[in-house]
Amino acid sequence: MNQARGTVIAVSVSPAHTMRKENAQTIRLLEGLGVEGDAHMGKTVKHRSRIARDPSQPNLRQVHLIHAELMDELEARGFTVAPGRMGENITTRGVELLALPAGTNLHIGDSAIIEVTGLRNPCTQLDGIQPGLMQAVLGRDADGNLIRKAGIMGIVLQGGEVQPNDSVRIVLPPEPHSPLKPV
Repeated sequence: MNQARGTVIAVSVSPAHTMRKENAQTIRLLEGLGVEGDAHMGKTVKHRSRIARDPSQPNLRQVHLIHAELMDELEARGFTVAPGRMGENITTRGVELLALPAGTNLHIGDSAIIEVTGLRNPCTQLDGIQPGLMQAVLGRDADGNLIRKAGIMGIVLQGGEVQPNDSVRIVLPPEPHSPLKPV
């Protein structure tokens, strides 16, 4: 399945391990590494909690994507959020990120390809942005299962520049599809 399904709204990067990433005109994705100049770039894990467990683990969290529709939902609930403020590198619109199966390839702009590895597991740092924000990005489905809404994570299969207004084309993996799990 190959379809143009969405658009990049913003791109963001931070060299420091902070929740907030600064918006940029362009970010460069580096194959097998992540976002050039970002604190989470690398072949092995960069998130502090993951390094503490096993610093040799492969980095499945090279790129963080959030859908702008989540920001719309949060704003309707009284939160003030903007692209890059929840730690994401790429903010999209028109892509149901949370519904994608693991292994989906996102073709962004002229050449970048990101493979979706899993869900972002929200952390308490979100409450440092605004009290209650972590709980606001969690929900429950009809069966009571936890829903994590804070975006998805991926690895860079093919590098390239990504900027606002780039198209996002989705290429699903072969079936059977595996639902996203926290990585």
